Amino acid sequence: KYTKFSIYYYWINSLDQKTSISTRSEDVPIPSGEENKTAALSYDYKIMPLENTSSTGTYYCQVKWNDIQKMGKGVFVLIRDTGYINTSYGWEILVTLTVLLAILSITATALLLWKRKVLCPRRNQPNILRQKVEAQLPSASPPPLPPPVYD
Repeated sequence: KYTKFSIYYYWINSLDQKTSISTRSEDVPIPSGEENKTAALSYDYKIMPLENTSSTGTYYCQVKWNDIQKMGKGVFVLIRDTGYINTSYGWEILVTLTVLLAILSITATALLLWKRKVLCPRRNQPNILRQKVEAQLPSASPPPLPPPVYD
């Protein structure tokens, strides 16, 4: 009774539409001495090629005997137009960060050197200022000097 059965392969797309893929009938002979025993048989089926993204869905197989039918749990298959592309940007981020830090370092160094030239007087400059002040103010007490730059 159970030696003749049919195997149906089909898939259900995202719109819950059932599409038949293949059907095959089997008639399995029972070896002598194996009657009234449970047997498990394996049948592989390859679906090739999956042509476009509309083939995405859940694929099932179903086995039907005269009065019984059993259905598998299904396998979900996602099909993309292009292959999987690893989106790791680690190398690019490292190079960008290094370049940015180098630019900031060069800019900060240039600003510090420029400020030093603007704010720091030369060695002879305080004497020149002192001479000008003494020449302008002949009073007894000299005016206080400006605080040194390092203050």
